[in-house]
Amino acid sequence: MSTRRRPNRPGAPASGPGRGHARRRPPATARRRSDRSGVQAQRVRIRNGGRLSKRAAALALVLSILALAYAYPLRTFVEQRIEINRLQDSQSEQRERIDSLEAEREQWDDPEYVASQIRSRLMLVKPGEELIIVIDEDDPTSTGPSGSDDEDEYRPWYEDMKDIFEDADQFGTDDVDTQ
Repeated sequence: MSTRRRPNRPGAPASGPGRGHARRRPPATARRRSDRSGVQAQRVRIRNGGRLSKRAAALALVLSILALAYAYPLRTFVEQRIEINRLQDSQSEQRERIDSLEAEREQWDDPEYVASQIRSRLMLVKPGEELIIVIDEDDPTSTGPSGSDDEDEYRPWYEDMKDIFEDADQFGTDDVDTQ
């Protein structure tokens, strides 16, 4: 059995694909009023307040596309500005370090400064002068023996190396079996 659509009856609610438009149309009497006064009646569209028009939707779409198109370059720009600021700070620190090193180099060009550094660092003196070293036992940075008299603790490194080689020589002769 095939289903047939019945035509709409006058006064019955509309059914089918165009039913929403039937409600918006003015009554048939309003469309036929043009015969007496000479003025034709116009159709009036009633828009729903919650719906967007096609133009507004297109405008929103274009604005969202533009926002997405500018988001990545703007992010890149901000990241590059941050990198530039970081590099400028680093460059100013390097300039300050270069200035301090140049000032130190100028000091080393002075023969009196070089002589004072030789005396203090290497403990060298000119011929005829006497070297006096003061050791403070309470100072932990002092280079002398502290309260203990243990001589092994302050032996030169070459003495330790000599002992290591002697121990190695003795170890090798005891373990060898003679046949």
